[in-house]
Amino acid sequence: MATSGTTSFDLNIDEIIDEGYERCGLTTNSGYDLRSARRSLNLLFAEWGNRGIHLWKVALHENALVSGQAEYSVSPGVNDVLEAFVSTTAAGANTVNTQDVSLTKMDRSAYSALPNKLALGQPSQYYVDRATTPKIYLYQAPDLNTYTTLKYYVIKRIEDAGAYTDDPDVVYRFLPCMVAGLAYYLAMKKAPQLVQQNKLIYEDQIKRALDEDGQRASTYITPQNFYPEGL
Repeated sequence: MATSGTTSFDLNIDEIIDEGYERCGLTTNSGYDLRSARRSLNLLFAEWGNRGIHLWKVALHENALVSGQAEYSVSPGVNDVLEAFVSTTAAGANTVNTQDVSLTKMDRSAYSALPNKLALGQPSQYYVDRATTPKIYLYQAPDLNTYTTLKYYVIKRIEDAGAYTDDPDVVYRFLPCMVAGLAYYLAMKKAPQLVQQNKLIYEDQIKRALDEDGQRASTYITPQNFYPEGL
């Protein structure tokens, strides 16, 4: 039996809205319906930001270190910084001699307790101020004796639902839960009798997607030993 030989199926914003309304037993008859659905879709993407880390939105960013400067701005559209390390080279200039040193993440209280936040040395820790645009604070402030670049993995925001002909900023495995989520949001406004049904479908779909959106890596658990005093 012949198959298509393609793996390019996707939905644009207009098709997603049509599918969401159809799941509520409705059709889109006005420009307002389209705008309302697009607004709900953007709210759904914002809600996904509270659901954890989406691997397709993880990216490696970098900043050139400045001697004595502890504060570094992160690109707009970044939700949080996941991991950070300092390096002897920029990302595009990696060589066999590149050396990276991982930094330990600390919370606001630990950073606030540091007595001299601008002490010069090799950075070993960092604090992320999750403002509208996050900022990274290094401790110690870099002296540039060895490491010249700050590299860090970020979780970026999902891009807005723009023109109706645009594709969503979502990988294919999240298409089912995206449509189910939009149907749930639309039901709250247009078909209250279907809210509970669509909510259950949405929660089931997004659980499956989040379970799949993980890294298949080995996990090792080592028990901790305790020895009573006096033995």
